Amino acid sequence: MRAVLDYCTGGTERQVKAGTLVVTEGGTSGHLYVLMEGKLEVIKGDTVVATVAERGAVLGEMSVLLGQPHTATVRACSDAVIYEIEDAASFLKQEPEVALLIARMLAQRLNVANTYLADLKRQYAGHGTHLAMVGEVLQSMINLPPLEVSPGSDRQSDPRM
Repeated sequence: MRAVLDYCTGGTERQVKAGTLVVTEGGTSGHLYVLMEGKLEVIKGDTVVATVAERGAVLGEMSVLLGQPHTATVRACSDAVIYEIEDAASFLKQEPEVALLIARMLAQRLNVANTYLADLKRQYAGHGTHLAMVGEVLQSMINLPPLEVSPGSDRQSDPRM
């Protein structure tokens, strides 16, 4: 994602101290954030799900593309510098190269998730445990309509599944 750095001009560059929340799960901003330096952590609920340290990493893209609240919290775990793109939807329309970079990144993430789920399906097929339902999850990911995507978990199930 370092190629995104070429588009980080003329906007807002922010210094954030360790512990600062950049994005809040459930909040809305319409902004994209690009990591210039430092380290950020992605938190879903109370669980840190990823640490981001690569220059040019993009955050907030799912909220912008889906037109929905942020799906996770992003917090600086070190002092960091981020570039903030305020009207991200307009920016992506004006810069289709960046939109394509983000699409590729999201496709790569989906490929990793699908590969992992397919491996789980193979390993637990016929075991009769809750992991045997992975096939249903994979099938539902393919058949979900493009509107109103809701995350599902033990706490909040998606009724379409």
